[in-house]
Amino acid sequence: MIKVERILCPTDLSTESDEALRYAVALARAYEAELLLLHCSEGPPLDEEEKNGKLNRQISRLFTASLAPYLGLPGEDWKWRGLVLNDVSDIGKAILLEAATQEIDLIVMRSRRRPRAAVLLGSTAETVCRNAPCPVLVTHPREREWVGMSTGEIDLNRVLVAHDFSRHSAMAMNFGLSLAQEYQAEVHLMHVLATAGHEEPELAWSSASGGNAYTFTARQLQQTLPKEVHLWCNFVNVVRCGKVYEEILTYAREQKIDLICMGTGGSNWTVDKLLGSNVDRVLRQAPCPVLVASSTNRGYSDS
Repeated sequence: MIKVERILCPTDLSTESDEALRYAVALARAYEAELLLLHCSEGPPLDEEEKNGKLNRQISRLFTASLAPYLGLPGEDWKWRGLVLNDVSDIGKAILLEAATQEIDLIVMRSRRRPRAAVLLGSTAETVCRNAPCPVLVTHPREREWVGMSTGEIDLNRVLVAHDFSRHSAMAMNFGLSLAQEYQAEVHLMHVLATAGHEEPELAWSSASGGNAYTFTARQLQQTLPKEVHLWCNFVNVVRCGKVYEEILTYAREQKIDLICMGTGGSNWTVDKLLGSNVDRVLRQAPCPVLVASSTNRGYSDS
């Protein structure tokens, strides 16, 4: 099981940000982790008198107000604290710096989904996902929910892991498997081929035969899983052909996936990535929350 001791939830203290906070609280309770709420302000830096005065107390009250719906739920012994950063010119960088400083194990944040601006400039969520020192769980408006609105209970039924046989996708798989094991969710392990190896549009490993690319890839997928996975969950092994992000999104909608887990190679930027990586495109259109592990993530220890 993945070890999670500290969770960071950036918030602008709005109702929309509180939707990500709901997931952060649920996961903090599940992992008995400390929750750090981070609010970044573009205002001027405060002097010591102001830091200890009215404004700081007001921010503290707002944090408490955001957390109020969850404070009386079972498992209320989880710890939380609030942090306010002032004079922040780049919110994404501020989140990344705080995640590294606080040795955060998981970032949970909200994406507002502004696809036109994000295509050219990238969003804060995309920047954080590419460069974070830990996995990032991104929630969106109008998505498939798996944390109860009033109860805060986690109801995770189907987890999709998009695997490209890289180290960062393996890390995303480990985190997804940990959640799936905790909640007895069905695991869908998927790889997308760029070109067809056979006329068959899709092939599950259990029925694979012959020497085509689908069969070879399905067997590789099978070998990436810990052997004990089959003891505690239903497992679906899927190979598809096409554009990676399109196949992931289509499959997630078809199968009513609750969580997509995938990896990203980090912050390398080239001309052919102008319209965004596969991860960026999935983040902008996913029908459910997305967990992203980057090549910049530090390793995780098993418990």
